[in-house]
Amino acid sequence: MNALTATSCITYQTMPEPETDGRVQPWGWHLVLNLYDCSPEKIQSADVIYQFVVDLCELIQMRRFGEPTIVNFGDDPRVAGYSLVQLIETSNICAHFANESSAVYLDIFSCKKFDPEVAAQFCIQVFEAGKGSGTFISRD
Repeated sequence: MNALTATSCITYQTMPEPETDGRVQPWGWHLVLNLYDCSPEKIQSADVIYQFVVDLCELIQMRRFGEPTIVNFGDDPRVAGYSLVQLIETSNICAHFANESSAVYLDIFSCKKFDPEVAAQFCIQVFEAGKGSGTFISRD
């Protein structure tokens, strides 16, 4: 069985660019990452999720704005689990951790460029994902 890697699970896309002279840099970058077959112990721990977002911000050099919001909720077992919101100086990191399916749905949006493969590989490792898919979008 092949090990899941960031390179194998990310698709790169560019949103349509307005008419420009080619010198305009994208407004921001957005990594949308779905991870499956994750460690239930990891995704159901507020402490692990907290340390994850602190370490991720340090790794991709994003300045956290305040403490993360980490809340466990959901009446429907299909969607019950922790949700995470971490404001960063350049936008936000959000995630939902689905207990029943052992899945993580994560978004990193920033107007400061970051390496999506470094971020995705870190997420894969922390949550011990067995499968995953993602898209990296530049937003103009």
